[in-house]
Amino acid sequence: MEDGFSSFWGPVTSTDRCEKNYVHSSYIAEFFNTISNVPGILLALIGLINALRQRFEKRFSVLHISNMILSIGSMLYHSTLQRVQQQGDETPMVWEVLLYFYILYSPDWHYQSTMPTFLFFYGVGFAVVHALFRFGFGFKLHYAILCLICIPRMYKYYIYTKDAAAKRLAKLYIATLLLGSICGVSDRVFCKQISNWYFNPQGHALWHVFMGFNSYFANTFLMFCRAQQREWDPKIFHFWGVLPYVKIQKPKSQ
Repeated sequence: MEDGFSSFWGPVTSTDRCEKNYVHSSYIAEFFNTISNVPGILLALIGLINALRQRFEKRFSVLHISNMILSIGSMLYHSTLQRVQQQGDETPMVWEVLLYFYILYSPDWHYQSTMPTFLFFYGVGFAVVHALFRFGFGFKLHYAILCLICIPRMYKYYIYTKDAAAKRLAKLYIATLLLGSICGVSDRVFCKQISNWYFNPQGHALWHVFMGFNSYFANTFLMFCRAQQREWDPKIFHFWGVLPYVKIQKPKSQ
């Protein structure tokens, strides 16, 4: 939210959120919207370490790394409020959904080389177009359509999974998505009213926190489902009795 404060990054050229700009530092435009990405980075790092330690397929390591890249891009965007940094946030969002699409649909895809090739060129093409043209509603619509394409497959995984702990992960995924959406939409729709409050609840920052957990729960659930497909005897355990993770037992031949 533009406030007329001097800044290191110059005038705002990107979409501005409801948080007041440069209140805490002349180097960070939206302080809470920036630091709220830290949980997402830490959760993705935990997921990456677990995927590498247990030698999951590389697709899951790439997925966790993409979550970290997305959170870092979001930090750069909200700390600078520059158009280039906003594109550096939005483009990885699309790449990440393409990666989820691959993980969800590739096990039953008969032409194994076709899907990754198509998704790669689709991602590159989008990055080029997005760098040349500025999208508003068009980007949101495109992103929403990609997400909706993933839902039927996610639901199929849920109904075919019998493990109660794994189903709980899917429910946590839905819960964090709904809570995060409520916070993010409220921050945008009621920004004028919120600006007059004594205390700003920082709805967009809460969206970041919830989506960090949302991505972690989604990744963990998909790792469990994939381990079931590979007959790796997956089980859900918890770090410190709180944070769920997948533990597998591969056959000796693997």
